[in-house]
Amino acid sequence: MDNRPIGFFDSGLGGLTCIPYMIRELPEERMIYFGDTARTPYGSKAVSTIREFSVQIAGFLMEKGVKMIVIACNTVSATAIDDIKAKFPGTPVIGIIEPAAKKTAEVCDVENRIGVIGTKATVSSGAYERFIKTEAGLNIFSAACPALVPLIEEGITSGEIMDLTIKYYLDDFIVKNRIDTVVLGCTHYPLIRDNIERIYPGITIIDPSQEIISKISEKLSERDMFAADSKFDNEFYASDLSDNFMNMMECILK
Repeated sequence: MDNRPIGFFDSGLGGLTCIPYMIRELPEERMIYFGDTARTPYGSKAVSTIREFSVQIAGFLMEKGVKMIVIACNTVSATAIDDIKAKFPGTPVIGIIEPAAKKTAEVCDVENRIGVIGTKATVSSGAYERFIKTEAGLNIFSAACPALVPLIEEGITSGEIMDLTIKYYLDDFIVKNRIDTVVLGCTHYPLIRDNIERIYPGITIIDPSQEIISKISEKLSERDMFAADSKFDNEFYASDLSDNFMNMMECILK
């Protein structure tokens, strides 16, 4: 038994989309969440900068006494997970890409046409392609959608502006590559999942924010670290505690 909290972090508010799944599937566990809202988005930053910021935040979580670090950010998982593991050996560090790739391989076969959408850094890293092809030799295509995260961080998750932005990035991408399955390669994107499903009916969506919970549970089991009757209250931090962050947190966690 280990009643210490689990540390989650993201470049902004997107990683909050993991939390409802965590509360539902692992109700005994407690968490500390940090969103780097003052420096978001990470996806267009230099990899060296992403690594520096990520190690800083992981250090903050470690100072808070977490038993595990969960990188609820595809960009960080694609570029900085090895840096965090090296900095904090002995502490389990879980990225969001590997469990999503495993799920993709489970539900798809060689007949599927898989589209991964994410930030520039995530797409440029090729991490999803590597992980998915390790699981199975599938047809994978990627598209960077850099304007989506800033819009979501501003609370623009519906309406004409968001729909037009989605269509700008995905219309040609989906048609040209005959995409039938879309992997939401950014934890912000579940907040616009309904938009994507409405604009492209029949598309299968894979949500890494949900899939990462199974990996967390697996690691807790391996190390006998499940909590029981913890008295710790969940804590949420942001580097810029803006009204947008508070409003989106309330919306996601309601």
